[in-house]
Amino acid sequence: MPGFSPDTGLVSRVVPSPNQSDRRDGPRADILLLHYTGMQSSQAALERLCDPVAKVSSHYMVFEDGDIVQMVPETRRAHHAGVSFWAGDTDINSRSIGIEIANPGHDYGYPDYPEQQIDAVIALCRDIVVRNNIPSDLVLAHSDVAPTRKQDPGEKFPWARFYRSGVGLWVKPAPITDDPKPLKDGERSDAVAALQKDLAEYGYGVPNGGLYDELTKAVIAAFQRHFRTERIDGLPDTSTRETLRALLAARRRLV
Repeated sequence: MPGFSPDTGLVSRVVPSPNQSDRRDGPRADILLLHYTGMQSSQAALERLCDPVAKVSSHYMVFEDGDIVQMVPETRRAHHAGVSFWAGDTDINSRSIGIEIANPGHDYGYPDYPEQQIDAVIALCRDIVVRNNIPSDLVLAHSDVAPTRKQDPGEKFPWARFYRSGVGLWVKPAPITDDPKPLKDGERSDAVAALQKDLAEYGYGVPNGGLYDELTKAVIAAFQRHFRTERIDGLPDTSTRETLRALLAARRRLV
């Protein structure tokens, strides 16, 4: 696989991956999608992202010590999102730049992200969003676009810190209060319908009609994992609904 020049001076080395293709609508991306590698070894993760048999890749990988590797040019379509959805689009790979963050993930103990790694990811994200003019509300988690399959980068990822650094959109979560009558699976209510409507407005792939089903629960949990990490249970509680409303209001103020 031929080499290429990195898109940013933050890259320490280029390790080309063969797993890439043309973007559907031209070379420009408007989503920045963050992942963790989810493998026990960061080196094994890098090797898999460059393995033609695996057929997966990412534009960047950030190691625990902050070392940044680029595998696919930003103008090309990397294969990192998989089956995914955002705001009506199912080809998230064609419109996104992917960053894999070395972390074993939930299946292997899910350790904290090291400070030097987070500093490097923030610097890389800032560089990418400025050069590509990526909107703050389109800095997303893998779990946002694939809520039934993925949990990464997970609830330990410091989204608020990224927001304070100029990356992404975030609001202070509404306080959690216990619901005296929590919903049961299969219940239908106006509150669930309203939350589904708001989640869909933000971009999530969620059913409508007010039925609290397994897909709705997974999408709510994905939202909580990104924006209300104190409790991730997939329940449409008052805190979740108010946090989402505040987030939508914050996004409207950006327009």
